[in-house]
Amino acid sequence: MRAVTYSRTGGADVLEVVDKDLREPGPGEVRVMVHRSGVNPTDWKSRTGSEAGQPVDPPQVPNQDGAGIVDAVGEGVEGSLHGLRVWIWEAAHGGPEGTAQEYAIVPAHKVVTLPDTASFDLGASLGVPFMTAHRCLTVHEHGPTRLGPGAMQDRTVLVAGGAGAVGNAAIQLARWSDARVITTISSPEKAQLAQLAGADLIVNYRTDDVVSTIRGAAPGGVDIIVEVAGSNAGIDAQVLAQGGSVAAYAGKPGEQVSLPVRELMSLNARWQFVLLYSAPQTWRRQGLEDVSAAVLDRAVDVGSERGVPLHHFSLGDTAKAHEAVENGAVGKVLIDVVE
Repeated sequence: MRAVTYSRTGGADVLEVVDKDLREPGPGEVRVMVHRSGVNPTDWKSRTGSEAGQPVDPPQVPNQDGAGIVDAVGEGVEGSLHGLRVWIWEAAHGGPEGTAQEYAIVPAHKVVTLPDTASFDLGASLGVPFMTAHRCLTVHEHGPTRLGPGAMQDRTVLVAGGAGAVGNAAIQLARWSDARVITTISSPEKAQLAQLAGADLIVNYRTDDVVSTIRGAAPGGVDIIVEVAGSNAGIDAQVLAQGGSVAAYAGKPGEQVSLPVRELMSLNARWQFVLLYSAPQTWRRQGLEDVSAAVLDRAVDVGSERGVPLHHFSLGDTAKAHEAVENGAVGKVLIDVVE
């Protein structure tokens, strides 16, 4: 079978298409015939590593997210999974088997059933963006701990960078949960994407007075901020409600965040940093259930009509797919393992 691997850290040029033996899943594992592989920033960052040229042994198949059909199950795995459509998450975390290959063997707990009403494109877009968004929306001191219709009634959520993959997912999940959603963007084109995702108020931070616009729409402040940039800390402190929280899910190595301590103390505010891979196991189960419920409700989707333009690449062009994400492609980059 064909697979994309890298045996040393570095740029996208370290990725190569190779032939691998097709093996059987071991105890607790499933084998998935991959139709779509999703590419996220975490994938090219893992490939780059802390220093270029470091050996990777065994060779790594990149990409955490994917979607396909279970075609074999290992010992101890429910046989009813065989033949089911599934989405995959965290495939490459802690092991060499990512989704940029024709067949991926992953632990059974890393696959989630995908209903017939959902496309493989959506399935391959769920893992990192939607699970990160779910975590950001559920770390508030007063909840909710779960998402779904009514869960965020009477709450106001600010999503920084609403045209990004996590930002879009946060808007869709918050609207599904009946929150009022404000988002910031940087251009009219991105404003249109945020509107398609379901945002109630869109603020262009390049042309609008962000603080006064948000405060005018939410005089009592916003309850939850889904934050993409630590440099927004000063703005966040000015628009937070009493007892509000900021969930920060992105940052560059060595980046420093300056917080206005006294202002945040007076608000009893919370600043929560979010990383999917080290999040609590109890939350993981809840997040998977809620995201699956949103898919089943047909409340979330990807594609231009939902503010997520799709960029398709072949398996042989995985390096170009990684470069597209690294260069800031707006929307979702997908690898069509099966056309």
